[in-house]
Amino acid sequence: MSFQNCFAAARAFALVSLFASSGFLAGTGPVSALTGAATVRDGNSVQVGDVTYRLDGVDAPELDQVCIDNQADSWTCGIEAREQLTKLINKRTVRCDDVGPEKSFGKRHRAICTAEGDKASLNEQLIRLGFALAREPVRVNVKPAATEAKTAAAGIWKGCFVAPQDFRSGKKDAALLGAACRPDRDKEIRAVLFPEELVMPPSCSIKGKLAVRARVTGNIGIYHLRGCPSYPANTKPDRWFCSEDDAQAAGFRKAYNCRRPK
Repeated sequence: MSFQNCFAAARAFALVSLFASSGFLAGTGPVSALTGAATVRDGNSVQVGDVTYRLDGVDAPELDQVCIDNQADSWTCGIEAREQLTKLINKRTVRCDDVGPEKSFGKRHRAICTAEGDKASLNEQLIRLGFALAREPVRVNVKPAATEAKTAAAGIWKGCFVAPQDFRSGKKDAALLGAACRPDRDKEIRAVLFPEELVMPPSCSIKGKLAVRARVTGNIGIYHLRGCPSYPANTKPDRWFCSEDDAQAAGFRKAYNCRRPK
């Protein structure tokens, strides 16, 4: 073999080794992982470093979503889902294995995340606790956990609710889920799950409005802070958010006439 051929073979081997170590394998595409302190954004998303991940295969109630418990009382199940995810992490380091971009929100990625010391992923644990539903697409098998939670009437399954995706789209005739859904109270239940005016969750005063013009910047809506000129005029917000990070993770941008309150 000539010197040139030997050099070419060695160079090819080095490139293959580099691609393999970087996660670029034939047919699989790039694979990356990020480990660090995690900030919980909502019931199914965390931020590690500068990257916000949605737990792959997980769809938790929205922060402003209302559910009904087994005592027929309404409660902010989305806030509780976020609290449950925070408890699962318990201030530990989290590793998130990126499995691809979030199609709905370009700035967010999907990932399988695991807290330090745990064998089961946060994705699986949250669903098993009954504070999220299984969601496609998925790279981690969460279906057994979803079946277990439903059978045990765990978390939100003990009461009555609609799937988060149906809440987001305002699908008022969506299927009612949970052990406490009563067919003879269908109308009353739907009135609670889809109120004419969304009640502001505790400490969640940021108003969100869906807006076609927001798509120019890759968003689905605009959020308004207290003290902004546009805030009082939005008397019936489509969404409520607890922080600017929450709003941005959901695909909303700040109103251009808005300034952070003093």
